Amino acid sequence: MFETSASPAQATPGTRARIAALLTTWDEQVFRSVATRHWPGAGPVLPRLSRTANHGLLWFGAAAGMATLGRGARSRRAALRGVVSLGLASAAVNTIGKRAVRRHRPLLDTVPVIRQLKRQPFTTSFPSGHAASAAAFATGVALESKGWGAVVAPVAAAVALSRVYTGVHYPGDVLVGAALGVGAAFAVRGLVPTRSQMPSPGRPYAMAPALPGGRGLVVVVNRASGSSDSATLVRDALPLAEVVECEPEEVESELEKAAGRCRSLGVLGGDGTINRAAAIAVRHGLPLAVFPGGTLNHFAYDLGIENVHDTIRALTAGDAVRVDLGRFTPGPGGAPHGHFLNTFSLGVYPELVKVREHWSPRIGGWPAGVLAALKVLRGEHQLEAEFDGRQRALWLLFAGNCIYQRMGPTPGHRHDLADGLLDVRIVHGGRSPGLRLLAAALAGPLSRSPVHAAERMRRVRIADIAPGTPLAFDGEVAESPRELILDKAIEALTVYRPQMLL
Repeated sequence: MFETSASPAQATPGTRARIAALLTTWDEQVFRSVATRHWPGAGPVLPRLSRTANHGLLWFGAAAGMATLGRGARSRRAALRGVVSLGLASAAVNTIGKRAVRRHRPLLDTVPVIRQLKRQPFTTSFPSGHAASAAAFATGVALESKGWGAVVAPVAAAVALSRVYTGVHYPGDVLVGAALGVGAAFAVRGLVPTRSQMPSPGRPYAMAPALPGGRGLVVVVNRASGSSDSATLVRDALPLAEVVECEPEEVESELEKAAGRCRSLGVLGGDGTINRAAAIAVRHGLPLAVFPGGTLNHFAYDLGIENVHDTIRALTAGDAVRVDLGRFTPGPGGAPHGHFLNTFSLGVYPELVKVREHWSPRIGGWPAGVLAALKVLRGEHQLEAEFDGRQRALWLLFAGNCIYQRMGPTPGHRHDLADGLLDVRIVHGGRSPGLRLLAAALAGPLSRSPVHAAERMRRVRIADIAPGTPLAFDGEVAESPRELILDKAIEALTVYRPQMLL
């Protein structure tokens, strides 16, 4: 008969003790090797880096830099994911890890004084909180953005090494801490998937002309979108395209002119600008090339386009999809229809936008948003209307073009932009609108409660709307008519989108 070695779980207490002793011996030997070894150039760097990482300050600064200097939402998402992962790892280490194993710090006899920290930590040694935070931040960033991950990873590794170099941790403390950090980042990804995990709306595929170099493309740029850098990128990458920059009040007329002389219509701006371009492209039977250049760019990001390079790749290959176009009848200003690519709403949100736009030129956007929220949530403007055949008092009526998936406590991403459905949600009237809106957000995308109701619908009729009631569509505000019909133009818009997203 053959003898089989016992697994760690089946080992006797004596065997487990011998294994623990071997690991401890290895840990101490590696620690002494690092402490006595000469590391060229590390002396002025690693101790300072270790101190800078105290309380996560290094990583908070890195996140702020990424969000500020990085281009597009991917950098901001990577920064946020890194910080949240760090927070989870830090909480796990400090509340569970440090209390579970009370290991003494290494003796500093073999560590040169010049390497030692001026203030020695007083907590237990196992596991390393610095290594956990560094690994969590770097992994969280890399899961969202490989480019930023490659930048952050060497710094994270250096911070982890610095904890052994300065003599405050054994290598085992650092390895376990790093493993906890990586686990925290993947736990966060399990709760809130990364953009790459989400299926991008790639169907139904549509034929569109391939325009290498931009030949036959006219791009209308809204100067107010803060997109001058993006306009330069478009000109450089598509030298054969015609790029027209204009002021906000000129956008619609320039889009109409462009539609008469192009094979494909391009637009660079925010959601409101793209909304106008989409309606004109559908009316003229043209494919639309969307270059994100606004503050939020909801439609472009849900489509899978994060920067101008994604659109350029799609134009070069002629890759496109068909998407639904939300519609409300009658439209603003006496038009037969109004359209929305993202959302339509009645109630407190249009009022909030209206107040914010009034004050933002005087006091700035962020203070104006706070002032608008305080004003509309005081409860002065409930919406009285007939909805779904019943007279109701509402704080908010929201209709999304296609179904919004839940991401955390609020709706976020759409997986399908051609599902033929309206995502209709209402927040019932009553007291305390702020609490009701919060409860509606926490209730999830499809629920029924005394506060909030949500349905998937194809057509909605709203009647008996009070005169002067504002409505909002894709961030634009107009005055609502007495009666509205919401429905969809199914797969009405052809829009360029790269089939293989990186």
